[in-house]
Amino acid sequence: MLNSFVCNELVLMCIVISCVSARNLWDYSTDNPKKTLFDEKNKDHWRIQAQWTLKNKIQTSLNTKYAKNVILFLGDGMSITTLAATRVYLGQKYGGLGEELKLSFEVFPYTGLAKTYCVDNNVADSACSGTAYLSGVKANSGTVGLSGAVKRGDCEGQRQGTHSVTGLIDWAQNAGKATGVVTTTRVTHATPAASYAHSADRKWESDTDQPKNGEQCDDIATQLVNGKVGSKINVIFGGGRKNFLPKTFKDIEGNRGHRSDGKDLIKEWLRKKTSYGVSAKYIYNRKELLNLEPVFTNVLGLFSPDHMPYHIEAGDDDPALSEMVVKAIDILSKNKNGFFLFVEGGRIDTAHHETKARKALDETAEFAKAVEAALRIVDNDETLIIVTSDHSHTMSYSGYSKRGTDILGFVNKSNATDRFPYTTLNYANGPGYKPEEDSHRHNLTLDDLSNPNYTYPSLVPIPRETHGGEDVAVYAKGPWAHIFSGNYEQNFIPHAIAYAACIGPGLTSCTF
Repeated sequence: MLNSFVCNELVLMCIVISCVSARNLWDYSTDNPKKTLFDEKNKDHWRIQAQWTLKNKIQTSLNTKYAKNVILFLGDGMSITTLAATRVYLGQKYGGLGEELKLSFEVFPYTGLAKTYCVDNNVADSACSGTAYLSGVKANSGTVGLSGAVKRGDCEGQRQGTHSVTGLIDWAQNAGKATGVVTTTRVTHATPAASYAHSADRKWESDTDQPKNGEQCDDIATQLVNGKVGSKINVIFGGGRKNFLPKTFKDIEGNRGHRSDGKDLIKEWLRKKTSYGVSAKYIYNRKELLNLEPVFTNVLGLFSPDHMPYHIEAGDDDPALSEMVVKAIDILSKNKNGFFLFVEGGRIDTAHHETKARKALDETAEFAKAVEAALRIVDNDETLIIVTSDHSHTMSYSGYSKRGTDILGFVNKSNATDRFPYTTLNYANGPGYKPEEDSHRHNLTLDDLSNPNYTYPSLVPIPRETHGGEDVAVYAKGPWAHIFSGNYEQNFIPHAIAYAACIGPGLTSCTF
C-alpha cells in the first residue's frame, strides 16, 4: 500500500474532479472526452491541476489565531535539490515516475526562502545556522548559542556569558509550555545543541573533547543536564549516549562512555528531574519507547552511543524518526499551555558529507514521513508547523534523462565528450572523487550504484563534502503561517514563530 504522502498528487486530482461540475469538466475535455484526466499527454490533465492549485490558493484564509503549539522540523542539509531528487526517489520506489510527487510538507500553503550565511562565513555550518533559526541571532561558524562577538574556540568568551543568546526553547519554557528536542544525530551535536547550549566550539560535546591545556568550559552534554534551559527540557530523544557516561563505564549494550570526569550524566539528569518534583524516565531502545507509560512527563531517550543509524541500516531496536516524533507529541501535549518541539532529521547531512546520495534521499523520505505523522495527530488549527533546512549541500541534479530514469542511476542521454556515462546526481566536492592514472574520467559502469554506501562522483577530492551557500526553503502551515512567505534572513524564523506563539521578548500577536 502506498504511503499517504506518496499519494498526495492522486488525492489532489481526485479532489479536483469532485469539485468541478460535469459541465465544466466537459468544457475542458471537448477534444476527446474519453481521454483519462490522469494522462500527462492529455492537456486537460494540466489545466485541471493548475485550476485546482489556483482555486486552493485563492480560497485559503489567513489563520491569525494564537499558536498554542509549535513544531519546528529541520532537515539538516536538506537542499532544494535534495527535495527534488527525493520526490523522484519515492515516486519510483512506489511504481510512479516520481517528479509529479509532493512530499508531505510540500503541500503546505506558504513557502519562503531563508538566507543561511554566518557572520564570518559565506557558507554556513550547522552551529551558526542553528543559532540563527533557534535564537534569532546570527553567529560565527562553529559556535553555538553565542553572538558573533565570540570566535570559535574562545572559551573565555563563552564563560563570560555576556554574549550568550537564548531562543525558542527558553522562551517557550518561560511561557509555561512543555519543550522537546528530537534528533537522529547525537543530542549534543551542533544542531540540537543550539536549542539549549552556549559553546564556543560545537565539538565540545563532552569534557573529553575540550582542549587538554587551558581553560575548561561547560561541555554541551553538561549544559543539557544542568543548564538553565537544558535541564528543563521535557523530552529529549536521539543518539549520543557516550557523551553522558564515563570512559570507565560500559552501557547496557557494552559500549564505553566518552567522559573523562567520571560523571554519569544520565543519573544526574534523573536526580535533577526528581529535584524538580516531576516524573522522569530514561530509555535506550525502541521497545522502551513504544511501551512508555503515559505517566511520565519527562523522558530522556538515548538510543545509540553515537549518531543513530541510517534508516536503511537500522535494526529492530532502533526507533524511526516518526516514532520518536509521535511519542514526543503525546508526552508534550499533556501540558495545558501547549508545547514547542524541535525535530531534526540529522542524517541527511551526514550522508551528503559522505556523498552517499542513496542514503541522503532515504533519510529525507523518512523526514517527510515524520512530518506526516505529526500532521495526523495535532490540531492543525492551533499548531504552527515549520519545515526548513539549516544549509544546502553541493549535490547537483543534471542531465537530460527521460522521465522514469532511475534518479540514482545514469543519465540516459549522455553527451559527454569522453563517451563515458555520468550519473544524474553528482557532487561539486567530496570523497567520491575517483582519479585514474591516465587522467581520464573513471568508468562508472564498473561501480555498484545500488550499494547504499556508494560514494557518488565528485569533482574536487576532499575527505568530507562541504555545505552549499544557497538559500533554503521554508514551509509553513497553521496559525500565522503566511508571515513565513518571501525571502529573509534565517534569523527571522524564530522571531516569526515567537510572534505566532506569543513567546519571547519581542513583538507578539497577543500584544500587537
